[in-house]
Amino acid sequence: MQFVEEIVVDEFLPTVRSLLAGELRERGLTQSEVADVLGISQSAVSKYAHGDVTTNDRIATDERVEALVVELADGLETGDITPVQALIEIEVLIRELETGGDLLAQLHEEAVPELADHGESFRVHDPESDLRTSERVLSSLRRGLRILENASGFASLIPAVGSNLVACTPDATDVDDVAGVPGRIFDVKGQAKVPSDPEFGVSEHVATVLLAARDHGADASAAINITYDPDLLAALSEQGHVTAEFDEEDDVASSVGAVIEDEPEATVLYQTGGMGIEPLIYVLGPDAESVADSVRSVL
Repeated sequence: MQFVEEIVVDEFLPTVRSLLAGELRERGLTQSEVADVLGISQSAVSKYAHGDVTTNDRIATDERVEALVVELADGLETGDITPVQALIEIEVLIRELETGGDLLAQLHEEAVPELADHGESFRVHDPESDLRTSERVLSSLRRGLRILENASGFASLIPAVGSNLVACTPDATDVDDVAGVPGRIFDVKGQAKVPSDPEFGVSEHVATVLLAARDHGADASAAINITYDPDLLAALSEQGHVTAEFDEEDDVASSVGAVIEDEPEATVLYQTGGMGIEPLIYVLGPDAESVADSVRSVL
């Protein structure tokens, strides 16, 4: 009796790790850095680099494997992909290759010929798992934050209360489904300071605006708050954004919902302040990178 997981452990993982270690080394990572990224020892990296680990040519030359290895190496090098996300993406590919006569299913069938009598195998894991979805949101948010950190002049758009760039899962219903920056983004001596990595459930205000807009029909999955300025509002309008004003002195969710119902195409919401309320602009978009690009375009 041989399980498909044994083929994954004995043949697939050594092959993918070898390919990935090679790609990362070609990108200039040290043996120690590769070991940290892959969660293996330096001696294991050395074995992969010197070809001391047996690999499977059919797996190594599969186009999907090759494409994923390159994608993950690029992302791991730049930080756009975390080791956890890389693990998830590899896991998803494994489950795809195990299904319905695909590569791992074929290797399994060759090892256990009796399986041919039972037709196609079934999926053991859901490739659209909550964990994979969450990691995609966090990855997008990290890229958006990197855009803002590198955008000259962004710090001048951060309001006194701080900015937050947030993004939500496709089926978001409350603030726990929205990721943002713990503590918000602040202007520190003219530089945008992101205090820590994004997490879910750490933004209440901007998350509430995003969720309220979505609840009333807005096609948005990310948002940011920036300081209010009429010239900035005009510049966003010139970039193609539809702007709409709401009153934050009332219940925020209800006010945002009402303005979206009146102007469903609005992608920039703003309020001009009130007693104890700082005037703000909220930019909405399909993902964190798009929102960050919109802000960068008007600097």
